[in-house]
Amino acid sequence: MTHPPPPDLAPHLRRIRSFVRREGRMTDGQKEALERLSLRYSLDPLEGPIDFAAAFGRTASLSFEIGFGAGDALLARAEARPDWNHVGVEVHRPGVGRALILAEQRNLSNLRVMTRDAVDILRTQVAVGVLDEVVIEFPDPWHKTRHNKRRLVQPEFAQLLAERIRPGGQLLLATDWAPYAHQMREVLDAEPAFENLSTDGGFVPRAALRPLTRFEARGTRLGHDVFDLAYRRRPG
Repeated sequence: MTHPPPPDLAPHLRRIRSFVRREGRMTDGQKEALERLSLRYSLDPLEGPIDFAAAFGRTASLSFEIGFGAGDALLARAEARPDWNHVGVEVHRPGVGRALILAEQRNLSNLRVMTRDAVDILRTQVAVGVLDEVVIEFPDPWHKTRHNKRRLVQPEFAQLLAERIRPGGQLLLATDWAPYAHQMREVLDAEPAFENLSTDGGFVPRAALRPLTRFEARGTRLGHDVFDLAYRRRPG
């Protein structure tokens, strides 16, 4: 199936980065995995609109996860849904290395990763209406008021997602920072292309495919509530 190339969104898309690239400590095993397994799992060398059917060697429903951290949720989804293709984007290379090690151990063929800015990837390399699902779990909340402008979920980003997700496709989010949870809901409720799937227009129960990660478990121990959101891309 041929999809139209992504439109040029540069005129209205903010370019404030929602992340800071902190490499941190990388083990020898993670370094080796990044070098050895990139040819098998990475889409980073590709330029221009990506032909995902060619990249995976098959046509299948496509999930796109932004900021997969250490990869626990990404791997769990890929294992639970072998009939789906899964793309994960993460700029923290040690986490990517760990995910690749586990992907090889579990012999996952339906998983690909990218290590660049997800907004740039969506804007320039993902065709209109090609995504069946976008997952954004525990993005950086940028707690300080003066840093709130760095949060990923903003009106311009919601519009970009609406253009990339097919009608009927879903957007799934989770955060343990209440002010960000409410901002997410306000932004996405205001985007006419999305329908809130909560029965009361608020938050939803935890997604069945979302495992309890170490990050979430730590937040729970600290007394943080976790907020889940789910939206459907409206027709048209």
